[in-house]
Formats: sequence, C-alpha cells, structure tokens
Amino acid sequence: MTGQSLGLALSVFLACAVEAVEALTIVLAMGLTRGWRSSLAGMGAALMLLTALVAALGPTLLSVPLDVLRLVVGGLLLVFGLQWLSKAILRAAGLKARHDEAEAFTRETSAARAHAMARRDSQLDGYAFTVAFKGVLLEGLEVVFVVLTFGANQHHVGLAAASAGAALALVTVVGMAARAPLARVPENAMKFGVGVMLTAFGVFWSTEGAGASWPGDDAALLVLIPATLIAGLGIAWVLRERAAARYEPSPALHEPPPAPVAPLLDAPAPRRHAEQTPRGNVERGVRGVWGFFVGKDWRAALGVLLALSLSSLLAGADVAAWWPVPLAVLALLSRPLLRRA
Repeated sequence: MTGQSLGLALSVFLACAVEAVEALTIVLAMGLTRGWRSSLAGMGAALMLLTALVAALGPTLLSVPLDVLRLVVGGLLLVFGLQWLSKAILRAAGLKARHDEAEAFTRETSAARAHAMARRDSQLDGYAFTVAFKGVLLEGLEVVFVVLTFGANQHHVGLAAASAGAALALVTVVGMAARAPLARVPENAMKFGVGVMLTAFGVFWSTEGAGASWPGDDAALLVLIPATLIAGLGIAWVLRERAAARYEPSPALHEPPPAPVAPLLDAPAPRRHAEQTPRGNVERGVRGVWGFFVGKDWRAALGVLLALSLSSLLAGADVAAWWPVPLAVLALLSRPLLRRA
C-alpha cells in the first residue's frame, strides 16, 4: 500500500468513525428507551438506502475525467474539510462548546421517554424507527460523501468503502457491547485530525484539478498535512491565549473577572421552522443541500472558488499555480483572529 493509499484509508476510517459514533448514540438512545426492534429496523433501512447510493454513484464518478473530478470533488471536499477544521479550532480554543456524546445520549433518551408510547410490543414503534432512520441516514450521507470523494479521486472506491466499513463495524460492535454512548472516545480530537486530513487532501486534489502541479508531486502531501495541523493548532493557541488575556483581572482591581461567556460563538439562536407545506418542504430541502455542501458560512466556499479560479488562470499562463489555495485556506482559518482583533 502506497503512502497516499494509506492516507486515504486512514482519513476515511477516522471520518467515518466520528459519524458512526454520533449515529450510534441516537440508535442506542432509542433502543434502550423504546425497544431494540424498531430502532434496529430504522438503522437497517437507512443502511440499505446508503448502500444503494454508493452502488449507484460509485461507477458514475469513476467514468468522469480525473482532472474534472479532482477539481469539482476536491473543491467540495476542501469546503467540507474547512467546516470540520474551523469548528475544531474553535473548540480547541474554548470558543465553541465541545461535543459531548454522553449529553447527546441523555438528550435523545429524555426525548424518547417524553414521547407517548401508544403501541404494543408486537408492533413497530414509528417514533423509534423514524428517529433512528433519520439519525443514521443523515450521518451516513456524510460517510457516503467521504467514501465517494476520497475513493473516486484516487480511483480506489473499494479501499475507501472497506475503510468506512471497518470503522462502522468497529464502532457498532464496541457500542452495542457496551450499550452506552461512546463518551470516552476522544471525538473532538478525532474531529480535529479529520479536519486536517480532509483539508489537506482537498487542497492537494482541487489544486491539481485546476491544472497546477505540486512541487514533489505526491510528496507534497507530506508537507501539506503537517503544515495544516501546525496552522490549526497555532491559530487555536493564539485564540485561547487572547481569550484568557481578555478576562485577566486588572492589577488595580481585586474583583473576580466576569464569567467568560462572550467567547462562546455557537450560542443557539432561535430557529425558524418552515411551515409544513409543500413549499416549506422544498425550502427545507434546499437549505439542507446548501448546508451540506456549503455550510453555514458561504464565505469559505466563495474563498475556495476564487482561489481555484486564480490557480487555473496561473496554470494556463505557465506560472507556478500551487500557492493560491493553501494561502486562501490559511486566510479562511485565520478569520476568527481577525474578527477578535
């Protein structure tokens, strides 16, 4: 197995393991409070649908020219990775609440118990089935996206699928054996690592798809991955230090500092739900697609698009064109520093 294939397998494994932990938390909550039959049925139905998507889309992606595939899918992968890494940086800096699987398990369990259980044991529990199906399907769509993008870019969909299957099997076996949320899994650290890998591979593939050549070809990944990690850790450290300095008490005052609630950037805003009408369903669908591929911050997608356009123009003029995308990524990750400055 080559170094790039090993990186592919490891990235897919970690990304899929994170999604599997979140999906399994929902299934376990439903199974322990509502019954395993309906919860497992919902999980199985979602897995069947996801398998069909991989089987249908995989051969189609492999028939697309490699440069086009790397440009389009690599760009999407880069936007996807930036979402992961930006959130991980804010969590590491203490500016965003860390994801807690134990808390998520408690929340799902409470919601399940609060819902009226108007059913008989021999019947399918629609509530448990729907919640498990939706949770596994939504998390699984991200798994499918990672498998198809990573696998198609390297023409190793089989290897990517095998890595995803190994991650899902491991998390499922451990979680079902413990019958408790995988709260001890260092998910936030895993998300930081996955964000680094997705971003680095996205930079590499999208830049190649734009027509640029990397110094050292595939060996450039050996620089991109640690450079992305160092940049992410450095930005998180600076943000954390600035947040701590902001709340240091003045030497002339002996009053305790105020509670550092301001840095929390992810305070939930009131959510507006679209009406339960055909138009409302369309609006929710459009927002879901937009949020999945673009995320909550359209500026990141715009920055990636502009950087890739510049790389393509420079490559067409026979000028070194590998640098615009890494520079744009550094600028996009550093935006919290500029905002807080």
